[in-house]
Amino acid sequence: MFALPPTDVHLRSYGAQREADRHAFAQLVLPVAGVVLLDIEGSEGRLDPLHGALVAPGAWHAQCGDGANQSIVVDIDADSEALARGDWQRLLERPFTPLGPATRKLIEYMALMTAGRPVRAELVHGWIPLLLDALADAAPQAASRLAALCAHIEAEPGRPWTTDTMARHAGVSVSRLHALFREELDASPHAWLMARRLDRACEWLVTGRRTIADVALAAGFTDQSALTRAMRTAFDTTPAAYRRASQENGTKNREETPRK
Repeated sequence: MFALPPTDVHLRSYGAQREADRHAFAQLVLPVAGVVLLDIEGSEGRLDPLHGALVAPGAWHAQCGDGANQSIVVDIDADSEALARGDWQRLLERPFTPLGPATRKLIEYMALMTAGRPVRAELVHGWIPLLLDALADAAPQAASRLAALCAHIEAEPGRPWTTDTMARHAGVSVSRLHALFREELDASPHAWLMARRLDRACEWLVTGRRTIADVALAAGFTDQSALTRAMRTAFDTTPAAYRRASQENGTKNREETPRK
């Protein structure tokens, strides 16, 4: 979909004991509350909700908490093309960076979404382009806004999304939204939305215990009949038949697995 860095996101607190570390991936440390003292290759900085840091891949660093604290920590693969971008290179050259209002809002949202639960990879990937733009103090790019929109839809397909609401969420006109979808995803907004809703419905039919009616509503279809029509058109099957076939395949695979 987009050239996004492989990432992981944690909500983390640091203790009073200073711990040294070094890893092959880059790491963003973005405080939500409290103070973190961070040393990167001998350069010391004080992180708080107005100041964050980017640790370069392979850099020795040590951190400790100064009292109660909580930070969003974003791990980014060292092989990511994003790290070669000018925005990231500037951040690597000045690893301790102020966090402006736009960045703060995004960090607060990320903290709410990560508190006590795993975060879908699609949502994480939607945050990263916006986070990069915000940290670089640049206006959000159209592709970044589209990535964030798609991540939001992936996370909440059941919302009443229309091309108008999608365009407002991305901060672009409807015509620009159509152009972005064609450029980045080679699909119309409606076709992409329908495909994502079907993907989530199929996932829930296989892995969950929701009724088919509940799956339909959660995935954004008006009712079970609408989901059935969509699956007949796309896959020439029904929700019930899809769930039954998946369960039968799972049982067959378990029976065929040799016991040790």
